[in-house]
Amino acid sequence: MAHLSQADFVPLNIAVLTVSDTRTEANDTSGQYLAEQVKAEGHLLADKQIVKDDVYQLRAIVSRWIASSEVQVILITGGTGFTGRDSTPEALKPLFDKQVEGFGELFRQLSYGEIGTSTIQSRALAGFANGTVIFCMPGSTGACKTGWNGIIKEQLDARCKPCNFVAHLKMAPACESRG
Repeated sequence: MAHLSQADFVPLNIAVLTVSDTRTEANDTSGQYLAEQVKAEGHLLADKQIVKDDVYQLRAIVSRWIASSEVQVILITGGTGFTGRDSTPEALKPLFDKQVEGFGELFRQLSYGEIGTSTIQSRALAGFANGTVIFCMPGSTGACKTGWNGIIKEQLDARCKPCNFVAHLKMAPACESRG
């Protein structure tokens, strides 16, 4: 378990993307959960969108956020399963400069305690692109809770020791002035 140090908290600019052919703002509980957690932890919600399960639409949105100086973290829910339309890993792996292999491994380990062997049907993954960290989780709200509470929340906190992802992120203009 990581520990919090005396370092200052650094609010990050985080975008949330739901990948689904059926979700709308009215029923997107997973995206809503992630957006609420981002704000509750003191980070800034840079953007929140829903996109159809389409490789090219997904890449277009994520590429725009990766290129933006205003987005440091992207949280994606959905499209990580094995149905014909699930294409989040295929869409995003080519965009990664580096993959964070441990994220998917740890996610499945934590998830195993909750849903048993069904966790092998998750292709959760994470990576870095242009100083932006991207976390891809399954579409269920339970999976987003597992990912956020079990891994992501601490890794986005500069006070988390012995290490966290904050030092590896591009600094958004608003963050640079915070010291």
